[in-house]
Formats: sequence, structure tokens, C-alpha cells
Amino acid sequence: MTRKIVESVPNISEGQNMELINEVVKAANSISGAKVLDVDPGAATNRTVITIAGDPDAVMNASFELIKKAGELIDMRKQTGEHPRHGATDVCPFVPVSGVTMEDCAELARRLGKRVGEELLIPVYLYEKAASKPEWEKLPNIREGEYEALPDKLGKPEWTPDFGPNEWNERVARTGVCTIGARNFLIAYNVNLNTKDPGIARDIGLTIRDTGRFKRNSNWKFVRDEDGNKVNQPGKLQYCKSTGWYIKEYDTAQVTMNLTDLSITPLHAGYEAVIEEAEKLGTRVTGSEVVGLLPLSAMLEAGRFYLEKQDSGLSSVGRQGKTTGIPEKELIEIAIKSMGLRDVAPFKPEEKIIEYMVTEKEVDLSGMTCRDFVDELSTDSPAPGGGSAAALIGALGASLNAMVANLTVKNRKYRKDWDLMRNIAPEAQSIKDDLLNAIDDDTIAFNDWMSAAKQGGDVQEAVKNAIAVPLRVLLQCPLIIEMASDLERKGMQASVSDAGVAAAAARAAAVSAYYNVLINLGEIENSSFANDTRQRAEKCLEDVLEASDAVFVKIREKLTAKLEGNIS
Repeated sequence: MTRKIVESVPNISEGQNMELINEVVKAANSISGAKVLDVDPGAATNRTVITIAGDPDAVMNASFELIKKAGELIDMRKQTGEHPRHGATDVCPFVPVSGVTMEDCAELARRLGKRVGEELLIPVYLYEKAASKPEWEKLPNIREGEYEALPDKLGKPEWTPDFGPNEWNERVARTGVCTIGARNFLIAYNVNLNTKDPGIARDIGLTIRDTGRFKRNSNWKFVRDEDGNKVNQPGKLQYCKSTGWYIKEYDTAQVTMNLTDLSITPLHAGYEAVIEEAEKLGTRVTGSEVVGLLPLSAMLEAGRFYLEKQDSGLSSVGRQGKTTGIPEKELIEIAIKSMGLRDVAPFKPEEKIIEYMVTEKEVDLSGMTCRDFVDELSTDSPAPGGGSAAALIGALGASLNAMVANLTVKNRKYRKDWDLMRNIAPEAQSIKDDLLNAIDDDTIAFNDWMSAAKQGGDVQEAVKNAIAVPLRVLLQCPLIIEMASDLERKGMQASVSDAGVAAAAARAAAVSAYYNVLINLGEIENSSFANDTRQRAEKCLEDVLEASDAVFVKIREKLTAKLEGNIS
């Protein structure tokens, strides 16, 4: 189950007074479930960019506290700086990181805007994906004239804010207005060249950026249309803002870009485009750097891309290929090495990837050694218990499926079934990761149940959460057995016993999870919920038992036939 993570990036109109900035950051950090990941003050711009990430509601509440504190401490009547601005908290965009949609972020923007307008009496305009009208999608349209234009703008019907007062008063004179929105994740990304010439880097930047460049002929003169206007040549990459420069610190030229929609132009696409254009100009790429943070998905997608690229190259010469169904940390390392992300600066995943920075596990059973986990399981503590054990057993089954699929793709004898194996391996890895998370989730849910019982919380809701985790484990088990069945038929037969163990593990995990669902259902007062959940669990268990029996019979026949053939 993907954890829901949202990022907000409030920009406050203060970049010089660190004492004030720290007070604002402290307010944002006061909300449990949200974490300030980065604070980037600029003295000349007199502006600080603050990055907050975590649970969506927690991030929204943290952003509110930040806006409130900034409004108390920053007096816009005295504020000046190079960066355009019109409020103490000038902008506050929400960005989807994982498990949430853009519309989820737009809704967070609307909810935050309503609170800021009603509780803080600060005028709020919604922009980008949360904009209430097309002309307000672009921030410059709203911020036209900056703070100094507000006395004339506020009060006019066409400048009625989405939330808060449409008037210029003493309070608004101090705080200015706030622009809240939702946008795609933006990655600041630089690709390094083996030259000091910024002109080459700028030339590549012009070619790859989304707005393109003016077209030139073979004599390097601008091509013009019938009216004498320069003809624009479309850029190579969509959602890419790019140029070039020389960085004295690294003694190298860089193509610098902002990638504003990773679903269209992912990180590795930017890197590959620069490689292609650099070769045309007789220079080479030596590596790259990510400025700031990035989502886990960007690194995993890049890792898969380079694995598939390698596989394509290997297969073309008749050698065994690979699958993308390898552990997460290996995919990340492949991405780091393939794009040279350690070329000019360190790249530590735990300090660069948002999901890793916001994850603070209250329980980390899945991170224990096998011995430590089993020792913990054997104590007189009620948690971890059977639910966590069920999740671990299921994870072992999924892992074995990935192993057999990966081994099969290394064997040319099974070439005709490689496509199936390439589908099984990553799916098995995904299930494995979810079940590893469920080891901790089950214990956390049980602890929350006990806490609710002791402190007068919503016990019934806590029990439902304690049921949801083993039910989630149970529902994954048919998929594990389905994969094991495919591997029994088409996987490398030297590992058919491993496919059998995968099915057996899934069966054991399903039975174990079913027991945990059933015992917790006994505490549910809502009979309709209890009956529906029980029927769902029983149907799933029946499917698992039937499917695992079928796999068991086939694998036993194969193994005993081989044994008897050897004996005879």
C-alpha cells in the first residue's frame, strides 16, 4: 500500500532575518506527521523557500501554522527585495509526491485557502491546478503589480479573492495577500559536460527546452517566414525549461533544466537528451546532479529505464537479459550510476529522496535481522504477533517468485517465456514491499487499538484498522499463488521447487491472515461490516486453498517423477 505523501513549498517574503525565519519554520514543524525538509533563504531576493512534506492533512495544517506565523512576524509595509512578491507568505503550492492525485492537492489548496481567509482574514487567491478561473492559473497574472498594487486592486469586483476580505485595511496592509495552489513536482536538474564553454551548454539548452529555439540554415543564419519573422523550431523535451552556464566550483559547464511534469518528461529523459545533443557538438556528458529533493518514483523509473536499456542491448547480441524486478535499493543505485549523480557532489538517497526523509517509523520490525525479529516474536509482548508473522511469510513467497522469474530470464532455454517473467518479477517485488510494510503496519494497528482502549479513543475505528492489515495480506496471497502457478509451468524447471515453496508460503500466509481477521472481527459491533468482511475473507481463503492444492499436485508430480527416474 503506497503511503500518501504531499509536499508544500511555501515562499515567505523574508530572506535576511534568520531569527524570524527560524520562528516561522518552528511553527511549521509543530505539526505531527509533517516535517520541514529544507529551508533555503536568499538575502538579495529577501525570500525563503521552505519545503514541508508528510501526511496530506498534516502538511496542510503545518502550512497554515507557517502562514499564520509569517503573517504575525513579517510586515509587508517594510519589505523589499529583488524577487516579485505580494504577501508575507507569497505562495504556497501543494505537490503530489506519492499515493495522491493532483486533484487531492487542489482540494488541499482550497481547504487551506478557506482557513487562511476565514481565520486569519488574509485575502487568498488560488492558482495553477487549483485556480478558480483560467486567467489565474499563471501566478504572474495574479501577482501583477506586486504588493504595491494591492491598495488599488482590492475592492474591485474583478479582484475579489477566492477567500478572505476583498478590501485594503490595516491588517491586509501588514500581511499582504497569499496565493495558494497545486502544481506538479519540479526537479532542478543539471547535466555536466566535459567542457568549460558555457556557450555549448546554452546551445544544448536551447535545443532541448520546451519553447525551442529559432531555426538556422546550413550557413547558421536564421530561417525566416514570408513576413520576415524568425521561424521557431520546437524544443526536444516537453515541460522542460533549460539553459546553460559555467560553474566555477565544479570547473565545468552544465546544461541546467527545470523538469515540471515528470509524467511527460522524466529525469532520465532529460539526461539522455543532453547526451544526444552533446555528441552532435563534439562534447561528452560526464554526469549530473539533482538540486534539492526528488520523489522516489523518479529514481525507480530511471533505474527501470536503464535496466531495460541494458536488457535490450544484451538481447540484441543473443545474450541473457534481465528484469526490472529487483529490490528498490538496487534500482536506485543503478539510476545513480547510470546518470552519474555522484559526479560533482554526493548523492545519498536517504538525504535526497522525499519519501526516505519523511519516513520516521514508530515500529521497524521489517528492518530487524531474522534472528532479532524471531526473538522479538517469541517474547511475552502481544505484538508483534500472528499478523506480522503472516505478512512476513507472504513476503517470502513473493520474493521466491521474483527469484525464479529472474533466474528464468537468465536462461536462454526459456526465451519464449521471458516476457511473462519480466512481468512477474516486478509485480512480485511490489507485493513483497507491500507485505514487508504490513509487518510493521499490523503491529502499529494493534498498538493503536490498545491505546484507544486505554485513552478513550475510537475503539471501533481502531479495530477496523487492525482488521484492514491482515485482510490486505490475505488479498495478496492469491496473486502470489497465481504467479507460482505460472512459474511452475513456464519458469526454469531447476527452480520449480522454489515456486512450490512460494505457493506454500502464500497458503500459510493466507491461513494466518484469515485467523487474524476472524479474531478481530469478534470485536466489531457493526454486524453488517463484520458479515461483509468475513464473507470476503472466506471467499479469498477458499480460492487460495484451491489454487495452492493445484500447484502442490503439479509440482509434487514433477519432483517425484524426476526422483523415481533417477532411482530406476
